[in-house]
Amino acid sequence: MYRRIVVKVGTKVLSEKDGLLDAKSVGNIVGQVSALCKKGTEVILVTSGAVGSGRGVIGKRGSGETVEDKQVFAAVGQVRLMETYSRLFRDRGYACAQVLVTKEDFRDRNHYQNMRRCFQNLLRDGIVPVVNENDVIAIKELVFTDNDELAGLIAAQLRADALIILTSVDGILDGNPADQASKTIGRIEADGLSEIRKHITADKTSVGRGGMLSKFAVAKRLVSSGIAVHIANGRKRDVLRDILGGKSVGTTIIPSGKTSGIKRRLAHSEGLAMGAIKVNDCARNILLSKDSAISLLPIGITGIDGDFHAGDVVEIRDRNDSRLGFGVTKFDATQVKDLAGTKGGRAVIHRDYMFIG
Repeated sequence: MYRRIVVKVGTKVLSEKDGLLDAKSVGNIVGQVSALCKKGTEVILVTSGAVGSGRGVIGKRGSGETVEDKQVFAAVGQVRLMETYSRLFRDRGYACAQVLVTKEDFRDRNHYQNMRRCFQNLLRDGIVPVVNENDVIAIKELVFTDNDELAGLIAAQLRADALIILTSVDGILDGNPADQASKTIGRIEADGLSEIRKHITADKTSVGRGGMLSKFAVAKRLVSSGIAVHIANGRKRDVLRDILGGKSVGTTIIPSGKTSGIKRRLAHSEGLAMGAIKVNDCARNILLSKDSAISLLPIGITGIDGDFHAGDVVEIRDRNDSRLGFGVTKFDATQVKDLAGTKGGRAVIHRDYMFIG
């Protein structure tokens, strides 16, 4: 069904009720991933669980944990977590590799390309990448919202066929989660997401940073760039096999169509832009028009924000500072500032390197 997938496993799936790492659940996930690899599917595993693993090593836990405590748990627990993954994959004939990233790795063009090449080389050699945020060194301003966001960025980066989000619930419900009459929505078309949004709450689990709202936001961006999204209960023993086997499991969100790799990256550039280019009303209206795709010319630019360089991702904003989308600029900030409002000249952002939405 899919050639390449990103599987994100949430904290609640990998944790006991007391927040400690659940080795049995980790083993269940590894067994399913190994079975998929054996059938030729490339799998990138985005995992939580470092903090819970660290609690098990140190033995300290409770509601009074500070940010510093969790940083220590993550530092100690990441070692134990990877030891667990390494042993379980090795027992099934596979090697896994630890990949720790921060949001800065997606902002910097060289880091982004190097990271993509690393993933591709690991997959080429039949090694399972096991990815987590580098909580130990991530600064507050560049922390991922949660691992849902990280998984979405990697899915776009590697042009995956699908992102499978394994969580502690069965999927997106058609009503209030507190209402026992609410049922799981099995299939959602990309153009029907707006109607579904009213059912999504901002509730989070007690041990995770995310929630269904963040999953919905990631799914909305991915399906617009041609990547399917599945949200399902990770505690079910054969959930991955069932999803790839075409069974109706959890919620499946159908993508609208394929887009280029660069547009996939731009669709997930929130918080990653190095600056902004501001445009006038005429340029705004043309860019938002669905009738044609057009490049951003100097005459439509009114100003800039930030100190960016040629090749960086920048936001495109209107005169009210509302974000219209993202693009890859062909010029440095000083050059764009000098070109702003002038007639003629090359496009500052080519339409093939622009995402509006």
